[in-house]
Amino acid sequence: MELQTIDRKGLIREAFRIEGITKGECRSIFLDWALTLPDGLAATDAIQALLEAYALDAQTHPMGEVLREGLLTPPTPRRRGGRAARLSSKT
Repeated sequence: MELQTIDRKGLIREAFRIEGITKGECRSIFLDWALTLPDGLAATDAIQALLEAYALDAQTHPMGEVLREGLLTPPTPRRRGGRAARLSSKT
């Protein structure tokens, strides 16, 4: 997998070059990158390739932390309300 295909705009590469970048700024860059990911390319595969490419910086850089968080499985969403919840509380 080529980095040019994974990081077409060079967003992740440039984030690693910015001194003093915050984790919040890295999250914003990550979101922009994720929204432009090519169709058919699994995000986890792309993130793993980015971590391997930037392994030296990934350990201490906020973008490395954001990328590692991107590999985590999100919690299963639970239903929070709706008609049934409103009706059951009025009994």
